[in-house]
Amino acid sequence: MSLLTQKFTKAGITIGTGLLMLGVSVANAESYPDRPIGVMVAYNPGGATDFQARIATLASAKLDKDEKPISVGQPIYVTNKPGAGGRKGWNWFASKAPQDGYMLAAYNVPHFIAQSIVFDTKYSVDNLEPVGNWGADPAVLIVGKDSQFNSATELVEFAKANPDKVTVSGAGKFVGHHIAFLQLEKAAGIDLKYVPGKGGVGAMKLVKGGQVKAGFNNLSDAARTAGDIKILAVADLERHAFLPDVPTLKELGIDVDNSSVNFRGLMVPKGTPQAVIDHLATTVPIMFNDKKTLGKMKQTNSPVHIMNRDEVLKMWAERQAALTELLAELK
Repeated sequence: MSLLTQKFTKAGITIGTGLLMLGVSVANAESYPDRPIGVMVAYNPGGATDFQARIATLASAKLDKDEKPISVGQPIYVTNKPGAGGRKGWNWFASKAPQDGYMLAAYNVPHFIAQSIVFDTKYSVDNLEPVGNWGADPAVLIVGKDSQFNSATELVEFAKANPDKVTVSGAGKFVGHHIAFLQLEKAAGIDLKYVPGKGGVGAMKLVKGGQVKAGFNNLSDAARTAGDIKILAVADLERHAFLPDVPTLKELGIDVDNSSVNFRGLMVPKGTPQAVIDHLATTVPIMFNDKKTLGKMKQTNSPVHIMNRDEVLKMWAERQAALTELLAELK
């Protein structure tokens, strides 16, 4: 056998092996899913994202009367990788998670988009693929139940008279809470001190324990614990049905818009087979729309805003552009 023939033979083996592996990949995608699916939550257990992810995925393995899958087709379990306001988990997911559809991640917007703009992260809108959105949770300004403040206006007036004396907690750096904080500082012309907690749960504990004078937290978490805190204002364009008596900051003359509203949904890493993405994009919104799931969301004051893959892609692109501009002004 000539050297040239040997080269072609080896190349043929390499090409054949590659085609075989591609065939296996396609076959696996076509049989997907055939085992339970994980969802990585980049925050601690018990926080709004973790809490809602467990509710939103309840109907993943539900069958119809003919024993056929109604939505995704397999049970979904949650695994937590908290740290650095979500960065630890999302860095792992974008760089190390398997690209086979058996490990999804819960996303939080504006969190991961803002962080990818400000920090050197391994994730961005360019290497993640959304498959559906289940909620939109506004940030709310809160204080402890024994606080001297009974309105956002009172807090702002105190901050004007006492620069840097008002500490405000949030779930981390450049998450929705932090963005609401930065907007409040700029719109009200005040100087505050931001205190990142260990996720939303940690940030809430700082408010309840009196370690900070105020905090921004999720509307859902605040509504569930309303007896232990005072909710002063909502960082959104309109009042929310779960808190009809709580004004927006805009109503109070403080120009804070809805940039900090926390959209939550599920995504896969880029490189996941298109057949898997298509299956999830079709079935995940169906799972979110399950009647019992929606009832559980309402019972727990968890705001629902269901969007399909195309709608989420559009939202991501819009938020990427808006946050790039906003953060250039606020930082």
